[in-house]
Amino acid sequence: MTSPEFAGNRDNYCYRHPDRQSFVLCQRCMRTICPECQTQAAVGVICPECMKEQQQNRTPAQKRAQRQWSRRSAGAVAIAGRGGKPVVTYALLAITTFIGLVQLIPGIGDQITNALLFAGPYLYPDLFPLPFQPWRLLTAVFVHGGFIHLALNMLALWMLGQGLEPMLGRARFLALYLISGFGGSVMVAVLAPTTATVGASGAIFGLMAALLIIGRHIGANVVGILIVLGVNFAVGFVFGGIAWQAHLGGAIVGALVALIYMRTRRREQRTWQILLLVALVVLLIVVVAFVSPLILLA
Repeated sequence: MTSPEFAGNRDNYCYRHPDRQSFVLCQRCMRTICPECQTQAAVGVICPECMKEQQQNRTPAQKRAQRQWSRRSAGAVAIAGRGGKPVVTYALLAITTFIGLVQLIPGIGDQITNALLFAGPYLYPDLFPLPFQPWRLLTAVFVHGGFIHLALNMLALWMLGQGLEPMLGRARFLALYLISGFGGSVMVAVLAPTTATVGASGAIFGLMAALLIIGRHIGANVVGILIVLGVNFAVGFVFGGIAWQAHLGGAIVGALVALIYMRTRRREQRTWQILLLVALVVLLIVVVAFVSPLILLA
């Protein structure tokens, strides 16, 4: 369409940019508009002037609805990270899977498990003839009680991490995972202080609880994740040999971390976010340092 007739017809050019040819019409005023001037409407596109007029003519109810959805969208964007591949998820999968496979080697596996598992007596050398090794509160997240235990937790980590890490960002996702796992071990120390535990279940339940909290705040349908969380809790209570205390602690702490993220979404609140996360970790340390010994002595 470069004939003199076409070039001489001003209707074939954007009315806002007369030097730009276009074949698209505004669906309201039927004037020609270029791609820069097009705004997607329910049907077709409209020009900036019609968009402005349409916004001015909105009813109060429409304005309230737009403000509400704008806040929800802003919340989702504010907690979003840098996007891209879930690198932290892949790293956690690789590290935990490697340790889990080493555990399967006869002789070496038992040594790895005994070196990294968590049990309350390792925190209280004055009460038990064991060395003081508080790092076990966290290292227990990376060891498992068998191949099936490892496979189920890693499958859950892969599924949850695919969505949560790009949404939160790598640093926040890693903090959520580790603090939730730490919280699971703390709950075991409080409710079952002499029980030895291994596994990433506390961290996984923290991810599920965080997904529930974040989804609820941005207006997503959270019924599915709520059902999954409830079923997994029930399984921990019904079947023996499962540290439901770690599940409970991880879920509670994961929910608290997600709540902190949602309440400190803006960039200027970043310092408060970090301080609140540190305060949560300090609170967990205080609980495991003072509450659990009282239970052991009772």
